[in-house]
Amino acid sequence: MTDKIIVYQKPTCTKCRTTLRLLKERGVEFDAVNYYEQPLTAAQFRKLLGKLGLSARDVLRKDEPIARKLGIAKRDLSDDELIQLMIENPDLIQRPIVVRGDRAVLGRPPENVEELL
Repeated sequence: MTDKIIVYQKPTCTKCRTTLRLLKERGVEFDAVNYYEQPLTAAQFRKLLGKLGLSARDVLRKDEPIARKLGIAKRDLSDDELIQLMIENPDLIQRPIVVRGDRAVLGRPPENVEELL
């Protein structure tokens, strides 16, 4: 596989830092995208979900304070509504998301990235 790896991450996230360290230790070239500084569009996020093979609800961080504040658990939201909330509130997105070509994995645990190496 020759596609460069892209890691969508939050620099203060422990799992993100561990994933980046794992890739560096393996000598793997990658680009790290801080999606707080470079926000994802809804279209980009849908594409990531497709590569992950997951729904928006599958990558939702349900225990985040913002999730409780928005009452997400008590609402029947469509994927489109969830995606919009996640784009507006990136703390709601499970991280890191690691992409290589047409495949992606959640780096929870960080060892999941082994599937892409």
